[in-house]
Amino acid sequence: MSGTARILVAKPGLDGHDRGAKVVARALRDAGYEVIYTGLHQTPEHIVDAAIQEDVDAIGVSILSGAHLVQFSELMDELRRREATDIVVFGGGIIPQDDVPELKALGVAEIFGPGTSMEHIVDWVGSNVGS
Repeated sequence: MSGTARILVAKPGLDGHDRGAKVVARALRDAGYEVIYTGLHQTPEHIVDAAIQEDVDAIGVSILSGAHLVQFSELMDELRRREATDIVVFGGGIIPQDDVPELKALGVAEIFGPGTSMEHIVDWVGSNVGS
């Protein structure tokens, strides 16, 4: 499914591994989405600044460092502070299934674990992110 939605792909924190984020960004771009990749070591504040400046519909966050609860909490707090809660947030990486309910309670729309197909992510974005 393709669309014209704008999606920011971000790597918060100190995690220096971005292959997965780049693969997801490429899959979304190939499906017709406008994708902005912020690069490594971004703060939640920088991610939200970029999302607002780029007028994105969604933020896709990749976290492998184990700091997902802190990073997503700070990101969602910053979106609320900036009155930008209309931006859909989804994420992936090495995130224990036991933490997914807490992340969803924070307002994260979806979490994709290791091995999730790009087709599944693209289909989810097509169904859940406005275009």
